Amino acid sequence: QVQLVESGGGLVQAGGSLRLSCAASLRTFNMYNMGWFRQAPGKEREFVAAISWRGVYTYYADSVKGRFTISRDNAKNTAYLQMNSLKPEDTAVYFCVSRPGSWARVVGPDDYTYWGQGTQVTVSS
Repeated sequence: QVQLVESGGGLVQAGGSLRLSCAASLRTFNMYNMGWFRQAPGKEREFVAAISWRGVYTYYADSVKGRFTISRDNAKNTAYLQMNSLKPEDTAVYFCVSRPGSWARVVGPDDYTYWGQGTQVTVSS
């Protein structure tokens, strides 16, 4: 059974930083594209960032471009989301996601096969 387990969420002041981690039980982790979504209260889940299976390609939502960085360590079966210059509007539950196959800039929730349980990020003003 595939498991994605997020960690690293918490409460931070505006302008601060957090790094989220996603530990995957995928046996062939290095063949999965990884990504992050988020969902704020009363809003739909939205795409944040994605990274290809070897880490060559990345893609970001316009709202986080230049502030967030997605990365991965295939030796540790872990993906990361470094979040800098956080804003109150970044407050949400952040979900780690994965999808097999070739790289593509896909941003719909249905495009991703596996989901973690989520970790809460709260940015105070």
